[in-house]
Amino acid sequence: MGGPQVGQAVRVRVSIVDDHPVVIEGIRAWLRADSRIEVLRADAAISAGTSHADVAIVDLHLNGRLIVDEIAELARDNQRVIVFSQFTEQELVLAALDAGAYAFVAKSEGPDHLLQTVLAVAQDRPYVAPIAAGILAGDRSPGAPVLSERERTALLWWFQSMSKASVAARMGISPHTVDMYIRRARVKYARAGREAPTKADMLLRAIEDGLLDSDAADS
Repeated sequence: MGGPQVGQAVRVRVSIVDDHPVVIEGIRAWLRADSRIEVLRADAAISAGTSHADVAIVDLHLNGRLIVDEIAELARDNQRVIVFSQFTEQELVLAALDAGAYAFVAKSEGPDHLLQTVLAVAQDRPYVAPIAAGILAGDRSPGAPVLSERERTALLWWFQSMSKASVAARMGISPHTVDMYIRRARVKYARAGREAPTKADMLLRAIEDGLLDSDAADS
């Protein structure tokens, strides 16, 4: 699903899924302040209409339960999901991102970070709010970032001259989720002071950290 080219004449269509009316009204008010954003609908649960938007802002905890599986289903349908939650435990944030969410914003981080995340996600640009950035940065050992199994798999198959679409098909996920895994790996390397802005840079980092040997890289 291609994102809109965000500008004054093009609106980013947003849906909101949260079971607290006061939160929905707060998000509406925050987003209404930017003329580029249009809120299509708001629901207390994920519905078919959620996927009609360019970006879905989804609470991680709905009606008394965590909805990581539902987030994964939206991601498989190529829906760009921003998880907006009061729960900021490392394992929950990483679980939401592993499920395929494009970004995580804590409710305590307020309107500016949510707005910037919406606009970035709509254009498939990375934007990492401070709490998620801290968690991603902490999810590593000194010197070498600790990549999740899914991140490593996506990178290794991508390095094997497979297109992102082919990697997605092989992993049973959407191409945008493959992009998300690669973006997250880049964020982790950048936080470790070892930036990897290109595929060649990422390949070098993988060899340096023993994720891939040079013979395999040449094959």
